[in-house]
Amino acid sequence: MKNIKVNFVLNGRKVKISVPPSLTLLRLLREHLGLTGTKIGCEEGECGACTVIIDGRAVNSCLVLAPQVEGKQVETIEGLSQDNRLHPLQEAFIEEAASQCGFCIPGMIMSTKALLDRNPTPKRDEIARSVSGNLCRCTGYIKIIKAVESAAGKMRS
Repeated sequence: MKNIKVNFVLNGRKVKISVPPSLTLLRLLREHLGLTGTKIGCEEGECGACTVIIDGRAVNSCLVLAPQVEGKQVETIEGLSQDNRLHPLQEAFIEEAASQCGFCIPGMIMSTKALLDRNPTPKRDEIARSVSGNLCRCTGYIKIIKAVESAAGKMRS
């Protein structure tokens, strides 16, 4: 199969790459661009471990073909910290002890970042809905929701 050229913005930087048309965004990020913060989970859109933000929407990167990001803005967990400072969500997840094994956390953070970008003052049920597509086997969701509430408060101050 012939490769397709794809141009998009990844974490604020322009990317131009030639990829097979059947390559998923998840595999592009990890295997071709070296961004391994986006985790491989089920590869069926069920677990949320591979969540990234495309044009402001949280999506499962395992369900997106790489050519579909042509001309779009893509954000991954690696793009959140700026000038060696963690994003407020990342800080809050640490402060609230919202992770144990940490495998689901990049997807959780990206899902909740998309929420906070749209709504800086979400209610608890909105936060819970925003992570409803992200599975966590270790912590449950209470500390995760508290971390998002904490981050939202800090981001407003």
